[in-house]
Amino acid sequence: MRRPLATNHYDSLQTTLTRRFSGCCQLMASYTFSKSISYSTSWASPAVFHRNRALSAYDIPHNFQAGWVVEAPFGRGKRWAREGIGSALLGGWQLNGIFSRNSGTPFHVTSSGTSLNAPGNLQTADQVKPEVKILGGTGRDQPYFDPLAFRPVTAVRYGNSGIFNLRGPGVVNVDLGLFREFRATEKFRVQFRAEAFNATNTPHFANPGTNVSNLLLNGDGSLNSLRGYSDITSARQDERQVRFGMRVSF
Repeated sequence: MRRPLATNHYDSLQTTLTRRFSGCCQLMASYTFSKSISYSTSWASPAVFHRNRALSAYDIPHNFQAGWVVEAPFGRGKRWAREGIGSALLGGWQLNGIFSRNSGTPFHVTSSGTSLNAPGNLQTADQVKPEVKILGGTGRDQPYFDPLAFRPVTAVRYGNSGIFNLRGPGVVNVDLGLFREFRATEKFRVQFRAEAFNATNTPHFANPGTNVSNLLLNGDGSLNSLRGYSDITSARQDERQVRFGMRVSF
């Protein structure tokens, strides 16, 4: 074998916007428009090695992130209610959050590979419709894409469809935090925190099943599993997560 073999290619437009408002809040937003092309390890045979060049498995063309920090304009050093009961009740509050919206990752539909009998080589399904409609279904018997657009391959062929030619569901996520800070003494400050990851309890689905035989036999191809999104979640814990904390500064 001769190395290095093949190349990867990534292009992107990356934008960032930050705006600070005097005394109360800060807004941040970023957007990335990109495309990643690489060589997979789906085919080892030299005759079809060129088919390995396709979208990367991690390609995400659209990625938008927005964050904010908003402090209540009340309390000591702020614009209103600097003293008295107004300061005690309304001062020290802070609301922050992160909104995320990005495209899903690519996937492809496979055949069993039994008729191909070529270890180390992928057998993709035959695409029999000119267009594969994304139906967007979630849950059992609600296919995400049209399963009738593909057929199993029963001959000694690799299949006519490519790899990573379909795209899975995207992600919408909101993380929120509500903080309240108290000044215990001149030297000590106490901050209480309430944080919600995936505050809207929005499911983040993994890509659907892609074996063409299961698609036609069991009505598979639906979104049944979760992939997790935030740092504290896993694929089995994608629901809203809430935590409380306290921070003492001195």
